Amino acid sequence: MSATLESLIEALRCLPGVGPKSAQRMAYHLLQHDRAGAARLGFALDSAISRIQHCERCNTYTETPICERCQSDRRDSSVLCVVESPVDLNMVEQTQAFNGLYFVLMGRISPLDGLGPRNLRLDQLVARASDGIVKEVILATNFTNEGEATAHFVCELLKRQGLKVSRIARGVPVGGELEFVDSGTLAQALRERRRLES
Repeated sequence: MSATLESLIEALRCLPGVGPKSAQRMAYHLLQHDRAGAARLGFALDSAISRIQHCERCNTYTETPICERCQSDRRDSSVLCVVESPVDLNMVEQTQAFNGLYFVLMGRISPLDGLGPRNLRLDQLVARASDGIVKEVILATNFTNEGEATAHFVCELLKRQGLKVSRIARGVPVGGELEFVDSGTLAQALRERRRLES
């Protein structure tokens, strides 16, 4: 096998869930069946690497110093939603239930992976949340052990700044039937129940 082909296969292995055999299949497919697609992929990657940066305010990916969302005067700048990744931000946006601004941590606290608070841009988050405009910070990290640890750490950090901090609720999914809901989720839904107003 040529060194160039080996280099391509090794490069494809950086993608999540792609092992040696999958990377080899992808490389051969691109070379044998879709050289134009391979060229587009290469150009798109090169373009993204050279143009995309972090937003100075929310830390998500953007091509400008401050992203369009942070520049918008239609959003409620008094509420800040903290998420782990840009993918999570997109999911919250798709709900159309939140009209505030965001801060993207670009990760989570995960001691097993060697990731601690220093790996997150927490100084930037504190500065953003303490700007005098933000009144509430909503923690929307994942409900994994790492996400919970991150939410707890960030909550303590922001409360020291005198900020109101809340956490997204969890419970029975919309359209879910109780017999199919796991006991942990059902227990949490019972603990986080709310009073019905007449």
